[in-house]
Amino acid sequence: MSPIPDETLVAMHSTPDSFGSELRLAAAAKLFELGRLSSGAAAQLAGIPRTVFLMKQSDYGVATFAQTEAELRRDLGNA
Repeated sequence: MSPIPDETLVAMHSTPDSFGSELRLAAAAKLFELGRLSSGAAAQLAGIPRTVFLMKQSDYGVATFAQTEAELRRDLGNA
């Protein structure tokens, strides 16, 4: 793997370590959104607890729960 270009780090106002963490979180969020990873597996990839990972999904425009309104109403009726 090649190093992160200095220009990228300057543009992101970041260090190699913090940029690497952010990149892992972004990749984990996208893989979770695509259904390729569970929230637990994605959190593990990002290196953070699952609850923190789920809370950060809105930062990436990812819905934490992918239920339709009808599914939510049915679940509410079953509660």
